[in-house]
Amino acid sequence: MKMKITWNTVIAILMTLSVPATSLLAKTSITPEHEAYFEQHIRPALVQYCYDCHSEETGKTRGGLLLDTQDGMLRGGDNGNILSGTNYRDSLFWEAINWLDLEMPPKQAMPTEVIQRFQTWLEMGAPDPRQQEKVTVQSSIDIEAGRNHWAFQTPIATPGATIDSFIADKLKSASLSPVAPADPPTLLRRLNYDLIGLLPSPDEITAFAQAWQRNPQKALTEKVDELLDRPQYGERWGRHWLDVARYAESTGKDVNMTYPQIWRYRDYVFDSFNSDKPYNRFVQEQIAGDLLKVETDAEWQQNLIATGFLAMGTKSLNESNPRQHRMDVADEQIDTMSQAILGLTVSCARCHDHKNDPIPTTDYYALAGIFLSTDTFFGTVKSAQNKRPSRLLELPIVDPMIAKNKYSPADIEQLRQQRSQLIQTRRSNRNNENASQQQLAAIRRRISDIEAKLAQIETDGTPITTAMGVQDARLTGNTTVLLRGDVEKPAQTVSRGFLQVLPGGGSVKINPGASGRKELAAWLTSELNPLTARVMVNRIWLKLFGAGLVTSPNNWGTTGKAPSHPQLLDHLALEFMQQGWSIKKTIKTIVLSKTYQRDSQFDSKNYEQDPDNTHLWRMNPRPMDAETLRDSILTLGNGLDLKRPYGSLVADIGDSRVGRGFNQARLPSNVRYRSVYLPILRDDLPAALGLFDFADPNVSKPKRESTNVPTQALYLMNNPQVLSEASAMAKKLIKQFPSREAQIKHAFMLAYSRPPDARDLAAAKQFFAQYKPVTPDNSNGPRFQNARRSGRRPQNQLQRQAPNRGRRPVGGAMTEQAPNQGRQRGMQPRSGGRRGNRRGDANANTPRIPLMTPEEQTLAVFCQSLMASGEFRQLN
Repeated sequence: MKMKITWNTVIAILMTLSVPATSLLAKTSITPEHEAYFEQHIRPALVQYCYDCHSEETGKTRGGLLLDTQDGMLRGGDNGNILSGTNYRDSLFWEAINWLDLEMPPKQAMPTEVIQRFQTWLEMGAPDPRQQEKVTVQSSIDIEAGRNHWAFQTPIATPGATIDSFIADKLKSASLSPVAPADPPTLLRRLNYDLIGLLPSPDEITAFAQAWQRNPQKALTEKVDELLDRPQYGERWGRHWLDVARYAESTGKDVNMTYPQIWRYRDYVFDSFNSDKPYNRFVQEQIAGDLLKVETDAEWQQNLIATGFLAMGTKSLNESNPRQHRMDVADEQIDTMSQAILGLTVSCARCHDHKNDPIPTTDYYALAGIFLSTDTFFGTVKSAQNKRPSRLLELPIVDPMIAKNKYSPADIEQLRQQRSQLIQTRRSNRNNENASQQQLAAIRRRISDIEAKLAQIETDGTPITTAMGVQDARLTGNTTVLLRGDVEKPAQTVSRGFLQVLPGGGSVKINPGASGRKELAAWLTSELNPLTARVMVNRIWLKLFGAGLVTSPNNWGTTGKAPSHPQLLDHLALEFMQQGWSIKKTIKTIVLSKTYQRDSQFDSKNYEQDPDNTHLWRMNPRPMDAETLRDSILTLGNGLDLKRPYGSLVADIGDSRVGRGFNQARLPSNVRYRSVYLPILRDDLPAALGLFDFADPNVSKPKRESTNVPTQALYLMNNPQVLSEASAMAKKLIKQFPSREAQIKHAFMLAYSRPPDARDLAAAKQFFAQYKPVTPDNSNGPRFQNARRSGRRPQNQLQRQAPNRGRRPVGGAMTEQAPNQGRQRGMQPRSGGRRGNRRGDANANTPRIPLMTPEEQTLAVFCQSLMASGEFRQLN
């Protein structure tokens, strides 16, 4: 079943949210006679037949149900409130003890006389005198003193100041002299990398240099505007947000199930950055998009997709206790929301007052009440391992790509018949002593798969368009503080609200039947909030300079780092809000500053005084990230496909568990679209990303690590796709340029955005003179002989490929591999099947390297050495 959500039905849905479930127990006032009957007949029966599996003392909560307290019976378990309803014969408790559907206790039914006593008790109204001792969690935090922390103070304006004036004052006070500006090609390469994640072409370099000669400021401004208007800008900067939002296409943790529909959130983020959606609106949509006023179903649909931000976190699907699972989901949402938007680690207050920041545990549960009043729709198919499946949100507008795959009436009927047959088989096998648990589990899985398919189909056979997201729960309200975070140890109830230490915090008025997420979104993006704008402009600065003004971007508490330029940070935050929370305008302001345009030239005197470049006397040298490296290699080779692919490779697979049966090795690795569209499975990243410091998708990751390890070099030397792109680059150079020197010069422009100098040319010519290409006649001869290099680029030696693969790698890798099937000329790249070969070989879908002429081989090895070099991977 899917929840049908359209804007026209919102009012009807909201009217049902405040309707509480009725409970027999909740309506009973206890008399002395009731208490005596309970103690004489009911408590002993519960102890004898129920407590072994459903009590705090034994530590077992089968089905998420505790029966040793009145609160436990009221809360119920996996199947809901066991005493709900106006007639006890309709309650789950009555069904279970009479073995009508549920069978409790499972091995043998209670004696008839015991069931009759329970019947009498239920007819009384299920009176239960058991009461837990009430505990109150106290806080020792001084909120007023905590407000003195710099991050919680209101930003202060500095009239007439600019980025460059702030930096100049700091440099002067430190007696540091800034280095010279970067030359136009270097600056253009930096801009392209920072704004769109792609290297400039030689033609773009030439055109920019010519415009620079005429009017440098005009050339720079127009180039920045042009890059910000490209669709690749949204992909580049949207990916930065996906790092912070812990975007991934699977649940991770114990049962790593796929999220086939979360790609819609990915595309929503890219589109939001391209349209320069105001950041305050962007935040509001992700926290409470389903509750915001809209004019059309198209807006409504985008807002629903935006709430995937809250839904796509890690999930413990094997958790047996439903309350524990619900609390863990809320905790993960609080943790991500607070770090991503406020730069605070609020979840540290789940079990006790925050150790370092002025956040009492009662503030944590004030926020938890908001998220516990929210239902999260994340999908996944129920199985023996997946005890916590969920529905998805049905979107109001049908995806035309999905509508093409319409089921016929015969298809639907066949699915229904298969389900009926499997259900009958399951019933028969239950009574079959020879049936194994594995057989029964397999049947359950097949039934779940079919039911999932049927649930995704409209009555006319059209597949339903779904997305991950959130909605207000049917039952909303305040929550209780949990002693040491234990869901079985409730303390006092706290009103829903926000962090007291920040303006507007504390308890807030929330309409009955509402979660409070709309109020939370408004509070987060209030201009009185000192953190939201500051945190975001710091993230922008970090991506443009390689280090933030606050170097702990997700921790602005007392253990975080103080800003290196506090006045500049306030200036940027205030300007950000005054300019309509425009990310594009903030980026443009920064990149047009002289500070951003400086060269990265080393200065020993400055370095001795400021080795970390805190005062920004030069631009920080930065390595390419994983996506830009892969995209650049594809661009140099057979070309990068800039068209956005529909959906995701994970969506093509559908609901599946990540592991031996389905993993990255089963997915094509030779796709040519941008790397931001590669499948992101938790704990199983594509090699092209995972080896090059890709963000950990299990947590909010504002800044990526920067490593230089042997496995990265080995990948660039041996990966079949890298070899294929080097071969393609060589063929293009030979086709375009007749002379070797022209080929070398253009290769440098493509890879480094600059022409080679005299030393580069001399080293390159020496390489071509010494390298001995491999032909079929000398395929068993000596391996690749590496020419001496200038020292500008690291040495490179291609390793041979496994001979049973049948590929023909370029250069020296060909010397020790000459299988018969690989000798033919013109061998085409292999597309491969969707899932690779039967053994799940990681290279099953990577291209074969075609056999090349000696001239092509030599140039291909040279091109690959450029791709693997330090200068290619380094910016500035």
